[in-house]
Amino acid sequence: MSEKTENAEPIVTSAEASENEVLPRLYNARCNPDGSISSGEEALPEKVAKAPVAQKSPAQWAYERVILYIQNFEKQLDNEHEAAMGFAGGDAGVMRIEGLGYFDPDIITYHGTDQSGAKTQLVQHVSQLNVMLRALPKEVSHKEPNRIGFRLAAELEEDAKKE
Repeated sequence: MSEKTENAEPIVTSAEASENEVLPRLYNARCNPDGSISSGEEALPEKVAKAPVAQKSPAQWAYERVILYIQNFEKQLDNEHEAAMGFAGGDAGVMRIEGLGYFDPDIITYHGTDQSGAKTQLVQHVSQLNVMLRALPKEVSHKEPNRIGFRLAAELEEDAKKE
């Protein structure tokens, strides 16, 4: 663990320095119905990939990764389903995802509607992050499923181009 001396920068071990400079990467492995295995690294949006983890707040880092998990989950869905979230602990139920946000340094927020159609927001500390992605039938009134993960990931790319 790093120490701080009076009027000086924190003292960081070589192991901590290496860990702090790690650039994020995404790796997935899946067992396919035909018995084969698909695995490998996946490309990250520029904004996510270019900044070392140590330069991000826990909230920003969790926000970016949840978006990428939603996007990857949506890649597996047909046009009749869209992503929703189930939450562990309590009786929060399932939320159709309409948006995500974060409040530095350590809060993630999820916006959406519950199964009765009521507007819903969950505010969660990053240390309690525990989300289950679920496929729900798309809303009958919508021609196309809402792909929130792709839209939010596109925003991560746009933010990187502005910097």
